Amino acid sequence: MADDRNEAGQREAGGAGGGQSGAAQALRVAARVPESVVRDARRIVVKVGSTLVTNEGRGLDEDAISRWGRQIAELRAMGKEVVMVSSGAVAEGMKRLGWARRPKAMHELQAAAAVGQMGLAQVYETCFRAHGLGTAQVLLTHDDLADRKRYLNARSTLLALLELGVVPIINENDTVVTDEIKFGDNDTLGALVANLIDADALVILTDQSGLFTADPRRDPQARLLERVVAGDPALEAIAGGAGSSIGRGGMITKVLAAKRAASSGAHTIVASGREADVLVRLARGEAIGTRFIAQMPRMAARKQWLADHLQLRGAVRLDVGAARALVAGGRSLLPIGVTEVSGEFERGEAVAIHDPEGREIARGLINYSSSETRLIMRRPSSEIEAILGFMEEPELVHRDNLVLR
Repeated sequence: MADDRNEAGQREAGGAGGGQSGAAQALRVAARVPESVVRDARRIVVKVGSTLVTNEGRGLDEDAISRWGRQIAELRAMGKEVVMVSSGAVAEGMKRLGWARRPKAMHELQAAAAVGQMGLAQVYETCFRAHGLGTAQVLLTHDDLADRKRYLNARSTLLALLELGVVPIINENDTVVTDEIKFGDNDTLGALVANLIDADALVILTDQSGLFTADPRRDPQARLLERVVAGDPALEAIAGGAGSSIGRGGMITKVLAAKRAASSGAHTIVASGREADVLVRLARGEAIGTRFIAQMPRMAARKQWLADHLQLRGAVRLDVGAARALVAGGRSLLPIGVTEVSGEFERGEAVAIHDPEGREIARGLINYSSSETRLIMRRPSSEIEAILGFMEEPELVHRDNLVLR
């Protein structure tokens, strides 16, 4: 019965009236549909676009940023962790520099970002502080997330900020990016951050109400798609088209971001940032915008990624107790349980984890290099700092970064 309702709802969302494309008619039906993407989520990434942040390029919209701060404070009171990905640095820099059009030259974009980032961070800090929220500025490049060591460093920092009750405000580091390493749009960055911190949901706030069967600005019969399968190829055909003159994205980047977020098991919502109390209403279970449903559960998706897509750089062998704790207890790997280290690897690289007989029982991302691991193996975590002079993490491999074989 539930499947019948889901299928009927999908047909209604896709519509059958005039003006609908063949691609819209071919949309897949979501196999697993959560009752409420945001209500059921514990950790959420919220991305807001340049058009919203800068009030159509007229300057930073402090009222809008303050409203998001109030809503995030309410979400925090509900027990949810929130990370924000905010565009707007280049747009704010353009305003401060008196530029009417977005430049194309990389050095001019970087200059605008450097000028605008100052104001962006200041406004977020002021507006969020008024609602009792601390903020932290985090600037990332694609290189930070492609490099395993920097990936783990970024992950550790963001998780520490969330544990401290601070709201990270993330933006692409436009001041230093080049054509080779730039994300290209903050929708993609939002999806990558969702993967980085194991978010349950990605909410993309934009100036549109969601994904329609056609461009609603040109086709009056276009219908809002309320529920779709993230990664459905038909969505990319529906969403073709560029973004605004202020931002770099468009609906196509949001569809692709939802696809990327789904690869790590996160659902995505694309909704209008101009809807009153949109984040709070979503958290209360209201259906707003378009839901992009991930077909694989979050942890299963992450485990598959760990198992299939990383090149092993070395191995560690465990004693009987540590092997049992991993396999039967679902525990993290501590250095005290390691008896042997083979290969040469750096922090963040993938290693095989062997039982006492040398059989691979797991693999994961290691928090210490091979040379450091040799120094701390067979020792309790409380001695790591005394031995190495620092402590990255108490675990050698955290259970969230480990998959059993």
